[in-house]
Amino acid sequence: MTTSLAPRPASPSPVARPSSTAPAAPPVDRASAGGPVCVRLPQVFHDPLLEEPPVAGAPVEDRRRYAELAAGANAACQGCPLVVDCLYRAVVEHDVAGYVGGTTARQRVEIRRRLGVVVSPEDFDTLAGVLGGSRPVDHDEVLRVRAAHPDETLEVLALRLGCSLSTVKRHLRRERTSPSAPRPVDVRPSRRQVLEATLAVTQPSSGGHRRAA
Repeated sequence: MTTSLAPRPASPSPVARPSSTAPAAPPVDRASAGGPVCVRLPQVFHDPLLEEPPVAGAPVEDRRRYAELAAGANAACQGCPLVVDCLYRAVVEHDVAGYVGGTTARQRVEIRRRLGVVVSPEDFDTLAGVLGGSRPVDHDEVLRVRAAHPDETLEVLALRLGCSLSTVKRHLRRERTSPSAPRPVDVRPSRRQVLEATLAVTQPSSGGHRRAA
């Protein structure tokens, strides 16, 4: 009698049921992670509801879904090897929206208040040259746009600033003859201070200082 050596067919894998909740953050292998976890989860971090949290009187469904999105984003941030650097930059260097570094935009406002940090929003319209017409500009603005575009002609800079060519020339001539005084160097908080303030805001009753240590 001949015995067949053909492999037995594998049992079909169970089909996962679709979930109506926000996608959960997958576990992160720190050794193989190639970048921020949020980049691999745009369906969570780029959701408009996560970037603009619902107000107190919002529908229950919106508030429930926001809680699910926030839980998924928080799990992803806590498993990301870049979370500390991401949090520090979002608190100290850039005023960004949405869920970043395990914190919401409202929480970062409170963290900055505790640390005495002031972050000015970037003027992307001016730097991108989308402004038009004629408007008043100050000396620092002209110098900032000039530094951002050192190879452009003065005519193009005037278009970017939305002012006249003579205004640009006047400010640059003033800077050549009477250079502006150096601005005072900002004293930035340490990463430890940012972490302690973050824990105090996000987990006020869990002993933030002890955990940060």
